[in-house]
Amino acid sequence: MSERVLTPRNRGFLFLDSHPAGCERLVADMWQECPAPDSEPAGAGPVALIIGSSAGYGLAATLAGLKRAGIRGVMVSFEKAPTERRTATAGWYRTAATAGIARDAERDLVFLNGDAFSDAMKDQVADIVERRFGGRLDHLIYSVAAPRRTDPDTGAVYASVLKPIGRTNRTKTLVFDGQGVPEVREVETGPAEGDDVEQTVAVMGGADWERWIDRLAGRGLLAEGFTTAALSYIGSPLTEAIYRQGTIGTAKAHLEATARTLNRRLGETVGGRAVTSVNGAAVTQSSTAIPGIALYTGLLRGVLGEGLVPPVRQLAALWDQLTGAAALALDDEGRIRLDGWELTDDVQSAVAERWEAAATDTIAGLADLDWFRGEVRRLYGFSVPGVDYTAPVATDVPWPGQDSSPVMG
Repeated sequence: MSERVLTPRNRGFLFLDSHPAGCERLVADMWQECPAPDSEPAGAGPVALIIGSSAGYGLAATLAGLKRAGIRGVMVSFEKAPTERRTATAGWYRTAATAGIARDAERDLVFLNGDAFSDAMKDQVADIVERRFGGRLDHLIYSVAAPRRTDPDTGAVYASVLKPIGRTNRTKTLVFDGQGVPEVREVETGPAEGDDVEQTVAVMGGADWERWIDRLAGRGLLAEGFTTAALSYIGSPLTEAIYRQGTIGTAKAHLEATARTLNRRLGETVGGRAVTSVNGAAVTQSSTAIPGIALYTGLLRGVLGEGLVPPVRQLAALWDQLTGAAALALDDEGRIRLDGWELTDDVQSAVAERWEAAATDTIAGLADLDWFRGEVRRLYGFSVPGVDYTAPVATDVPWPGQDSSPVMG
């Protein structure tokens, strides 16, 4: 097993390597941060499928499901193995750490690595649920953020884009130079063209979520009272032109429409429910790619400080609602809202004032830059408290309990 001293190498918010020990410690910290239930989950626990389990809100859903609900089941993600030249992706190491926590909690989780959009992965999951978990699935969490998707029926490859609709958008954004010095810039993003909207909806909308339900229902694997939630985001008026009113926002609207369709269908067939869960802002590998989101999140943290609710605490509340430990709290559109702390008038007004004042020479006093920079680095296992980054670390960490070869279409 190879051991190396790893130092962060990055291009903007994208890091070229990940730190295994840092990723492991980060997962352990998330586990501790998740509130424990009033009593330990009894029995074998509900059977869950979490699609997109290795990062962001999907990782939070996995850990919160383990701690709050005592889930067992199948976790799906798409990560790259370590090579001689490069470490594995951060999600690979986070998955290995999550598997260790599941073992310690004596919960049976199977971790699969591959293309969640493919029918091959859907069939593999269905086989495992049938043979290993009694043929009944209680919950499905859908948390997929991807740049492209191959349609299993036609072979067509769709690509998602981050663009406004109808007009060019100019917005402030936050960047850091090679020495970590912050700069507030104005960036311009041209409007969607051609079939950009349709392509983005095909990747990030509800088509694949519905296909998962179709596949599992066709195998008779949905338990009575089955619930499914797709994780989503609405966000602030400050970012809505590029996000909620842009191509991604159209895809999110399609996801919500899919939830309404699935909700009617599941209610009629298994007495079940489908919802979207609208989460609050967080620093994730997906969110840092969206113009303006880095600046907004840093300012939001500057306003809220420790009042910014981390994903694992939000997902603990989601699991309580899905399992009946707490009443479902739905908005007028039938969505679970976990973002109330972010979108109050007082918070948004304070963030908007700081947004207007944000410039390179003022940003240090307006946003929590140390926190934001640290959060980005921690996505890849760096800057995690308690980790000795001067010590060599083994990078050749095996995928937990399964063949590491990705399952493709």
